[in-house]
Amino acid sequence: MKPTVAEQLTNEPKRYHIQLLIALIIALALGWSMSTVTFNSGGTSGRAIAKSIFKGLVTPTPKLLFTLGTNGVAYLLLETVCIAFLGTLVGAVVAVPIAFLSASNIVPAPIAIIGRVVIMAIRTIPAFVYGLMFIMVTGPGPFAGLLTMSLTSVGMLSKMFIEAIEDLDKGIIESLDSAGCTLFQKIRYGIIPQLSASFMSTLIYRFDMNLRDATVLGLVGAGGIGAPLIFAMSSYRWSDVGAILLGLIILVLFVEWFSTKLRARLLHG
Repeated sequence: MKPTVAEQLTNEPKRYHIQLLIALIIALALGWSMSTVTFNSGGTSGRAIAKSIFKGLVTPTPKLLFTLGTNGVAYLLLETVCIAFLGTLVGAVVAVPIAFLSASNIVPAPIAIIGRVVIMAIRTIPAFVYGLMFIMVTGPGPFAGLLTMSLTSVGMLSKMFIEAIEDLDKGIIESLDSAGCTLFQKIRYGIIPQLSASFMSTLIYRFDMNLRDATVLGLVGAGGIGAPLIFAMSSYRWSDVGAILLGLIILVLFVEWFSTKLRARLLHG
């Protein structure tokens, strides 16, 4: 007779002492981490600055919001979107061949290992460091941000593309082999049509990430809206900060809504 769920739970080995030990270790680790935290009580100046920040956020500068010049929020947001979009596009062009050369079900194992090592090396360095490196080479500006977004996109997109490629039905690849197709024919006619929706969904997700990363890269001079934001904060122009953040919030909400709808349509039809 098959035991009931209640009987299985009753007969299950008791591991309370192990769970208690793990909880104790976690509590000790948290206590040790909190011992390094120091709290600053602040003062009148701190409260005044906090009040100014809040006031600036709720009363953004209208001129900065609605001007169409190169110093306006609209132009800076457009520059940020262009950096993120072109960075995603260039990264995808580079990532697709790397992904196919790193998929173990497409190429021999030694070639796949080399490709994965290259991808891992690219993913190891943070985008902020890439931004500083490219600024030293090309100088500050949007082009440095574009190169940074492209290189960081290659690492993530290649990894995601490899997972999608290796999830393919092996029978399809075997049937193409039996038909005498070459490697590029298998990729062009048998694999890409199946992966196009998954690839596009990954690209949209990466563009959403690049849009936020491009804002941060502006802090080091790699173009976009990040540099004016940090300058406004350094100068205590909180109304300008509020205008820039308001534009960013609207842009991110719109891109999030649009990308979610588009990805759902690509994946589910």
